Amino acid sequence: MLIDTHCHLHDREWFTPEQSELFLQEAHNNNVQKIICIGTNHQDSLNASDFATKHQDVYWTYGIHPEFASAIQQRDEDILLLFERIRSYDEEERRDPATAGVANAPRKKKTKCPLLVAIGEIGLDYHYDDYDRSAQIHLFEQMLQLALDLNLPVSLHIREAFTDAFAVLDNFPKTRGVVHSFTGSKRELRQALDRGFSIGVNGLCTYTTNPLPPLANMVLETDAPFLTPVPFRGTINKPGYVKTIATYLAEKLGVAEAKVVEQTTQNARNIFKI
Repeated sequence: MLIDTHCHLHDREWFTPEQSELFLQEAHNNNVQKIICIGTNHQDSLNASDFATKHQDVYWTYGIHPEFASAIQQRDEDILLLFERIRSYDEEERRDPATAGVANAPRKKKTKCPLLVAIGEIGLDYHYDDYDRSAQIHLFEQMLQLALDLNLPVSLHIREAFTDAFAVLDNFPKTRGVVHSFTGSKRELRQALDRGFSIGVNGLCTYTTNPLPPLANMVLETDAPFLTPVPFRGTINKPGYVKTIATYLAEKLGVAEAKVVEQTTQNARNIFKI
């Protein structure tokens, strides 16, 4: 079984409802049995939740991408709405006798509210000059605190901002999770690994020279509809291409594809509890 730990299949800016259904079925046909839909702002996160509610083995995250940091006017109100949603879910889960008293039991998806598995994508993006860096840092701190309050891992978006991102993360030392779509240096990779983070590897690995983490610290993702892997460059990305990424990595690393699948899937299950 493969897991796409980061995609945007719920986003109607990129996928029609018909495409979402088709690509989800194609993913299952390629043995991608679980996918995580990543929220990029408050409403988009709730849209990811709604999409997950309607589909088996689809999960969601809550996050506000750094590109929206300057535009957020009601962060506190948005987070309160989230707390209400999570609180109602947690109360229902605590009443579930199937998981009562079972250590590390996988949490079941409820009909009314699907399983929230992480806070993300959140972080810092210094690639564009018009992104307000101080606003990004403030939002990043809020999101990290939210992850700690809810005891959830994070999905981190860090682009050309590792020095500041690590400085912020060091103020939240219990943070755990994944650095999504890693594009840093070998030194920055080691710094991320030393802090206990796993690394999300996607189609970039098929056409760039970005450093790769050890299999023990790797999860697979597509970031669909973006970052389509070779040989499908120039077309829309989709969760089923996780298999393409696994096949490529097996050849590049000189290991059996089954080993890549087994290790990265187990890593994802350990992080996201799915």
